[in-house]
Order: sequence, then C-alpha cells, then structure tokens
Amino acid sequence: MRKVMAFLTVAACLALPLVGAGWAAADDYVLTAGQWGSAQTAAVAAAGGTVKWAHGEAGVGVAVSSNAAFLSKVLAGGAFQYAGKDTITRWQPPVRTAGLEQAAVTPGDETFINMQWNIPAIDAPGAWAAGYTGAGARVAVLDGGIYKTHIDLAGQIDEAASRSFVPGKVWNTDTGTFWHGTHVAGIVAAKDNGIGTIGVAPGATIIGVKVLDNGSGAFSWVIQGILYAATPMDQGGAGADIINMSLGATFARGGGPGGGPLIAALNKAVNYAARNTLVVVAAGNDGLDIDHSGSVITVPAQSGSGIAISATGPVGYAVGWPIGATNFSRPASYTNYGNSLVWVAAPGGDFAYPGNENCTVPRVPAGTVTNPCWVFDMVMSTVRGSTASISSYSWAAGTSMAAPHVAGVAALIKQAHPEYGAAQLKNAIAQSADGQGHDPYLGRGFLNAARAVTE
Repeated sequence: MRKVMAFLTVAACLALPLVGAGWAAADDYVLTAGQWGSAQTAAVAAAGGTVKWAHGEAGVGVAVSSNAAFLSKVLAGGAFQYAGKDTITRWQPPVRTAGLEQAAVTPGDETFINMQWNIPAIDAPGAWAAGYTGAGARVAVLDGGIYKTHIDLAGQIDEAASRSFVPGKVWNTDTGTFWHGTHVAGIVAAKDNGIGTIGVAPGATIIGVKVLDNGSGAFSWVIQGILYAATPMDQGGAGADIINMSLGATFARGGGPGGGPLIAALNKAVNYAARNTLVVVAAGNDGLDIDHSGSVITVPAQSGSGIAISATGPVGYAVGWPIGATNFSRPASYTNYGNSLVWVAAPGGDFAYPGNENCTVPRVPAGTVTNPCWVFDMVMSTVRGSTASISSYSWAAGTSMAAPHVAGVAALIKQAHPEYGAAQLKNAIAQSADGQGHDPYLGRGFLNAARAVTE
C-alpha cells in the first residue's frame, strides 16, 4: 500500500540520572537575544550554565547547564528574549523511495537521463544551452551526510568548507543505503560526466552541512548549520549563496511545552541567513492547507524569510514510453500548500498512478530499466554508492526533492547575475515561473530554469 508517511513528531532529549538536589545531568538550552555579547555570556554563567556556542550578530546561542532552575534564572535578568530546552526532532523523510531493479553541458548522455523527467520539465537544458551551469555558485545542503565519493558528486563538493554539527559524526556519513542528503545533493549538482544522472546546476559547488543523522536532529544542530552556512568564508563560515533545507517539522501552534522558544530561535536564524543567502525550504508532506491550518505550524517552511517549495509530479510518465504523461506541474498528492506558504512549485515526484503493472524505459546508450509504472513518476537521483551501478541511484518523492530543484535554479541565476543577493534571487525565481500568479499549490508558478537565466 502506498500512502503518505506521518509528517513529523518531536521527541524529548533523553534524561540522565539526577546528580544532586535541584541539579540534574546537563541539558542544552537554546537562547536568543537581540545580539549576543558579554551580557549574555555573563547571564548564562550567573544562572549556572556554560556557553557551548553563540553567534554574536544573529543573537542565538546554546548553553549547557545541570541547574534544574536554569531556564527561570537565565530569563529573569532580561538578557534574553527566549530560552528553551533543546530537543531531538524527527525531520521529514521523503514520502516514498524506490530503488532500481536492475565544460559545456552535453544533455542526454547520462545513463538514466530518460528517467529524469524532472530535468526537461523545468527546461534545465534550455539554461545549459544558454551557457549556464551554476559555475561559481555555492549551495549548502543542510541534511544528513553526503556520500562524497559518488561518481556523480566527486569533485562537486567543497570538502574543506563542509561541516557536521551532529556530535560525534563527520559531515560525509549517515546510516542505511539511501542517504537523503546525497539524493538532494544530486538533484542540485550531479555533474555532467555522461554517467548516471545530471543535476539542475551541474557546475555548482556543494557544501555538505550535516545537521541530521538518520533523519533526526536537534534544533540547535539545524540552527548552527544555518548560521555557519550563511556566514562569509572570511569570517569562518561556508560562504553559501544558497541554503537548501529539505527538512521540516510540524508542531501545534506555539510549539507545545517549551517548543515556542526553539521555533523562535529557528526563525531568527533563518532571518539572519536570508539577509545575504537565499534559504530554500521544503514545504512539507502532510497535504496540509496552511492557509486554513491555524492550529499547526511547519518549520522551517514557515520560518522567517526563507522560501517554501511545494511538489509536483506526473501520473503515468513511463506508460506507453516514449509518449507518456507530461502533466509535470500537477500538484503532488502529498504536498503541503497554501498562498501563505508556497513561493513556487518544482518537481518532487508522485506515486499516485494506480496499479502495479510494469513499464520499461531505455537506458543510455543501451539496455532498459523495468519497474512498476508508478515508480517512474518519482524523482531519480544519487544515493550512497560510488560506481555507476544501479545501486548508486534511487527514486524518491517528496517536497524534499522539490526544494533542491529551486536551489539549483538559484545557482544558475547566480552565475548569470553574480551581483544578485538573496532578495534578487528570490524575485527572479518567482518572476520567471510558468503560470505566474498566487495559486495555493503552485505559489507564483512552476519553476522554469531557462527563463530564469534568459529573461
């Protein structure tokens, strides 16, 4: 049975044994202020805590304390606007995955190009033909690990700038064989090598920023990743032009007990980043009408000045190959939507085709791939694996797959207009979209790469 997975839940950090009257094992707390300076550091110390890290200009930091009264004490002095205990959260996976059963861009020679309906759907080849590959643009992928030796990604990643904010983990590790961050990175910038797949911006540089492990992560890890990615390189950051966050969590409005301060801190981090860096975020996979779902909030899709991307997908792309469905801008069955949420829509794939009969699509230069027809309606990209074998690629569907298409187009625009900042990139994406308007599913329209760099 194919169905949308439950979007997200929040799990509290594991509690440790008490170590004294009024004192517990150390917990992390996320704190926000107008800016972070000596007054904030002193307030943390006075409340019985220690600063683990802080971003002065953004005014966000994390402190650790064993004092059970730390929250009330640290807020009492007026140095902070919000403070909340950090939590480990399950962030969104793709809705569905499926593996294969078996200088100038030269489009059409990748092994699985016939399965990449998403690439012509947004007219990426038109942008390539105009000379734009995303060269010089830097895209930070905040996710799980990226498999850096994948044949389509090796050499695309700025390894020196890549970081992990997951304690005890390096940036290029994750669990299992899918590796969500690797799939996302391939959609953005899988290189033009005549092998496997190709990304929207095959000349762009990827920065791996690990903020999740096996799909879960603390709010503080995500916040640190955002601030690091958006900080200029000469100030010790990644110097990203674009941040892609194919992740999200849905909460009761207000965030539940203790959640409000964490949501506020995430909002502050996104707003800080968005001053100079385009923040692209998955809209979420719950099928929620955000315009009429006032009891819940989904973050970071609704955080600050980022742009939320909804998903589209055809039904029956491979049926009757080579003449199949071309309804690529059809809203996906699972996507969140709403005029107050969606900036633009992009290919995320779907699995709504009824039945399980097989379809067969040719590989390049020879051979075929046979799978249930509904599988071909999803988005194919890179997964854990370093060779050109079928085990190094997989299909997936979700707004997680839609967001990196927009991040890739933003990289194309950045190459065409190096002077553009975040606001100009944001507007260029909207103004070049197909069917411009304010549609609750498509936002300002369906992504168009060629128009984004030629008009």
